[in-house]
Amino acid sequence: MHPNQIFQNPVQIQGNFYSAIASTEFSNQRQTNEIFSSKWNKASEKDDMGKFEVFQFDWYLKLYGFDSEDELASFLQKQKVILDAGCGLGYKAAWFARLAPEALVIGMDFSEAAEIAARNYSDLKNLIFVRGDISDTGIREVMVDYVSCDQVIMHTEDPEKTFKHLCSLLSPQGQFACYVYAKKALPRELLDDYFRLNTHSMTDEERWELSAQLTTLGKTLSDLKISIESPDIPTLGIKGGEYDLQRFLYWNFLKCFWKEDWGWELSLSTNYDWYAPSNARRFSEDEYKKIIKDNDLKIIHFHKEPACYSGRLGKN
Repeated sequence: MHPNQIFQNPVQIQGNFYSAIASTEFSNQRQTNEIFSSKWNKASEKDDMGKFEVFQFDWYLKLYGFDSEDELASFLQKQKVILDAGCGLGYKAAWFARLAPEALVIGMDFSEAAEIAARNYSDLKNLIFVRGDISDTGIREVMVDYVSCDQVIMHTEDPEKTFKHLCSLLSPQGQFACYVYAKKALPRELLDDYFRLNTHSMTDEERWELSAQLTTLGKTLSDLKISIESPDIPTLGIKGGEYDLQRFLYWNFLKCFWKEDWGWELSLSTNYDWYAPSNARRFSEDEYKKIIKDNDLKIIHFHKEPACYSGRLGKN
């Protein structure tokens, strides 16, 4: 299928890339776009992205209820048009394109990452990248068979509006995979909001410096290898149990991410990803399920863990 059959207006694709409007009237969204341009530009220069991508592929299968890559491939090969909404550096869009070579795969991102992805995956003839707004894609309604919005919708100005728009793109038998951040313990939520309010006015250099400080803290706490027993504290949303000290502070007070097998750069990028963007909504399980119900979708697969809720959804 040619892209001009998909988009509302004719598009001028240069090779495998098309630039739609990439600006916004909202200051928080503008800052968030700049953050992810900075993050993905830095990430594209790193040599250790492979282990991150393998982790993300395995996690994707778990998040959306596919038992194996072969099962995902079988599902994708039944689709004609696939949209990776918020594609970042495009590795998942490229994954979809390789698994479903007869489908047209569109990777869209509001940041400069879309341009980087287009350069990196120019060999895949069934894959195009668009720099554009996933809350207003310019795609015709009822044209997409599978929309994947993985770890992105929280970073849009109005996640409910974005969700509704992406639902409108689904073909009659289409499916929608969507991930949202989960709300954490009350002290963590308050500190997260405090940090985002302050990082909005920081320079990007200052944001990276803050992220480095938090990464150092996370590693230092992890290296202590201390376990503690915490009581339930329902008023604060803290669940009792035995915790590694770093994880107790991480889940309940301060995201100071550290993952030993990822190393410094990927852990640093993860902390930056969390605290730098102004737009980063969190949801309770009930809030997320209400959005699903409000858009008249049924749940095909639902997954939850402390960090997130994810669902693969279909039309009722």
